[in-house]
Amino acid sequence: MSKTIIVSNRLPVRIEKSGSQYEFKSSEGGLATGLGSIYKEGNNIWIGWPGASFKDNKIKEEITAGLKKESMKPVFLTDQEVEEYYLGFSNQTLWPAYHYFVQYIQYNEKHWKAYQKVNRKFARVISENIEPGDIVWLHDYQLLLVAQMLREDHPDITIGFFQHIPFPSYEVFRMIPWRRELLRGMLGADFLGFHTYDDMRHFLSSVHRLVGYNYNRNEIQMEDRLVVVDSLPMGIDYDKFADNVTTEATEERVKRYSESLGKQRLILSMDRLDYSKGIPRRLKAFELFLEDNPDYHEKVSLLLIVVPSRDEVPSYQQLKENVDELVGKINSKYGRIAWSPIHYFYRSYPFDALSAFYRMCDVAMITPMRDGMNLVCKEYIASRHEKDGVLILSEMAGSAKELSDALLVNPNDIPGMAKTLKRALDMPKDEQKRHIEVMQESVKKYNIFSWVELFISNLERVKQKQRLLATHLLTENESTELTDTYKKSEKRLLFLDYDGTLVPFHNDPLACKPDDELLLILTKLAADPRNTVTVISGRKADTLGEWLEGLGIQLVAEHGIWTKSAGNEWQLNEEMASDEWKEEARNIINFYVDRTPGSFLEEKRHALVWHYRKVEKGLGELRSSELGSHLKHFMEQKQLQVLYGNHVVEVKPNAVNKGKVALARYQKIKPDFTLALGDDRTDEDIFEMLPASAYTIRIGRGASHARFTLDDPTEVRKLLRSLIEATGR
Repeated sequence: MSKTIIVSNRLPVRIEKSGSQYEFKSSEGGLATGLGSIYKEGNNIWIGWPGASFKDNKIKEEITAGLKKESMKPVFLTDQEVEEYYLGFSNQTLWPAYHYFVQYIQYNEKHWKAYQKVNRKFARVISENIEPGDIVWLHDYQLLLVAQMLREDHPDITIGFFQHIPFPSYEVFRMIPWRRELLRGMLGADFLGFHTYDDMRHFLSSVHRLVGYNYNRNEIQMEDRLVVVDSLPMGIDYDKFADNVTTEATEERVKRYSESLGKQRLILSMDRLDYSKGIPRRLKAFELFLEDNPDYHEKVSLLLIVVPSRDEVPSYQQLKENVDELVGKINSKYGRIAWSPIHYFYRSYPFDALSAFYRMCDVAMITPMRDGMNLVCKEYIASRHEKDGVLILSEMAGSAKELSDALLVNPNDIPGMAKTLKRALDMPKDEQKRHIEVMQESVKKYNIFSWVELFISNLERVKQKQRLLATHLLTENESTELTDTYKKSEKRLLFLDYDGTLVPFHNDPLACKPDDELLLILTKLAADPRNTVTVISGRKADTLGEWLEGLGIQLVAEHGIWTKSAGNEWQLNEEMASDEWKEEARNIINFYVDRTPGSFLEEKRHALVWHYRKVEKGLGELRSSELGSHLKHFMEQKQLQVLYGNHVVEVKPNAVNKGKVALARYQKIKPDFTLALGDDRTDEDIFEMLPASAYTIRIGRGASHARFTLDDPTEVRKLLRSLIEATGR
């Protein structure tokens, strides 16, 4: 039976020694909280670091055996690996970069090598536990290289990856020296998930501009695979929190804590110690609130819970000192004998205690500077069993996209947060109820179980689509079958791309004139009255007409904008829009022509094409990515599309494409034999539009909607000659 292998940096347990035995205790963290509800189902396993280093092999064996009973497999790391891979590269390079704290980023080659080494170690442990049909689900920024490492040894494996922290903009991400290696590592996965659309968009932009892969909506077409990216905000185990808030254990804690804390209304602030959480600014906002609202003195207190994290890192030590100083300053300035403005606890708490805090606090103030999702706010919402309470939430948290009924604040706006806190404390009960009910409905619906189900179902759909797009070289038997079908048919329709299909590419586009052999092949095919032969190309109408007119074939130029039947004049497609867009697009493309020696602009009547066949390899790919991104931004609100061909970037109206033209002709002619040959992305529209019975052939290897592939134009001509010979013409 196949299983799901969950992989994260840390296992969802802490290992503690009790006497001579080792005990496994649940650990804190959004991932452990979220997936802890499902990973023990069936024969699923969780692979990760157990949280401590062990040198003795007997102890390692004992821990491995104990973890096996918990459906876990350990990846043992040395103290040095933890120092360099985890505390170093993961948390001093990736974490600050991904959260936009560029002032904290460290670039250390030694840390990078340790990161590679540990990712390889994870990949090795996964490989030892993989069986046919298994799904590997990788989690988060510590393991960005693992997917590609696994793919190298297991080409057909199903791999999903989810990133739980933000993905930064291209301008920030490109600061990392090893950015391309990180992206290629991630692209080893079949399906990649992010919490928000913004994260997904930033990732796609970086992929396009740094490693040169084009994308269509949320699909990345690589050389051999389709990779899909999507935004899937993570949920919580709603019922677990909703039910626990009324248990006897929680009731007892509420009673005990209330006696200790007094009758003041409570504001909850609960985070892991991290500079991304915005704790100092939140404290300053609370201080300003007390200054502006003296009537709330002795009536309200801030319950500040900070969970220890990364104490060894200097920036975190400095943050802890800053928080301590601010708390001391505020309490000494505003405190009374019987009232502490801030109740500050630097520790973690068990589940029952968290439920008690969620229940007791009238307001939850969750204001991170940046956060991938933030599950604390969802846990607070789920725990409000009396349908009251107010959530103040940073608009920089991923959860703000879902919880729009919260009071959203900018965490950099200290006066704004102070005013929002006053509004929250003054909010009438009926308004509280209205907002809480809406958010509870959302959090309950999009819970951890629906998130897991959605991720896995999306991953399975991607694998299914990959199988549909998988092509294979046209075999001799299949070629014979194709020829026999052609011979027996009475109404045939042939679609033939030009560049890269009928003729090889050339650095000079005008040097691709048809030779005598090609002209003879096309003439003979067109001479058969059962054939309708269409050369369908991105070429200019004038060029295509000059080269191929008089052969008895139909011509389609500029990807469907112009059409020409044998003996007739060129006809403009009726769906064509205005050309007012061309002037601005021309200026954009000329900007890249000026910056890229060897490139040039080709102007068609209703399209613009940037050619870079003569550009130095590497530079051309870089500039094409930049130009494509620039044009996509320009195209917003315009009915245009960008097409990426072989060493060309073309912008044209989206009302027409090769596929629409091909389908219209197919429906008009109703052939009993259809053949379509093409080599690039523009031809995929034809392959996708035609019925499954059509013989669709991609020229060159790679994922495609075509049924078959041929290697090059030489093989194409060989196939076309065999069709001519089969009918004796």
